[in-house]
Amino acid sequence: MASSLTCAGVVWALLSFLCAAASCVGFFMPYWLLGSQMDKPVSFGTFRRCSYPVRDEERQATVMLEQCGRYASFQGIPSLEWRICTVVTGVGCGLLLLVALTALMGCCISDLISRTIGRVAGGIQFVGGLLIGSGCALYPLGWDSEEVRQTCSNISDQFVLGSCEIGWAYYCTGSGAAAAMLVCTWLACFAGKKQKQYPY
Repeated sequence: MASSLTCAGVVWALLSFLCAAASCVGFFMPYWLLGSQMDKPVSFGTFRRCSYPVRDEERQATVMLEQCGRYASFQGIPSLEWRICTVVTGVGCGLLLLVALTALMGCCISDLISRTIGRVAGGIQFVGGLLIGSGCALYPLGWDSEEVRQTCSNISDQFVLGSCEIGWAYYCTGSGAAAAMLVCTWLACFAGKKQKQYPY
């Protein structure tokens, strides 16, 4: 099977896939922020939440429903900052995934990734990582929303966690983006083989 990648390019393709997978899994999972409400564990992502209060008409009380789900609408996301974070991080994950899948195809298809295409792909990865990093930086601005404050002992604020803590999904998303920006972008410069010059 012919490949259009150098040895560094194969490493780039595999690492690109791992970075994209880490960022996408972290983005989708609702474990960016961990806290508790009514003695039940609660977690938030950018557009998902686990455990939320509902009104039990039978007992005439508010109870915690322990299941995960998306917000009912985009406007249902607790803060404007989290809405922006969702869009920016989602676009960044999409770019990383696009480049990773193209790089993996370059392992099997000859003449797919040239030096120039590799460098352009590295630039796209840098932009994707930058977008995800921006989303991660925006996320703490939403900690002052009412929903988060209820979960974090009513003492959380922008960049102040209160009684909550940052979850593994936040770190997973950010580390995937950082590795894509720093390592994959550099490796992409050496990924493609020099194209053969044909005399005409």
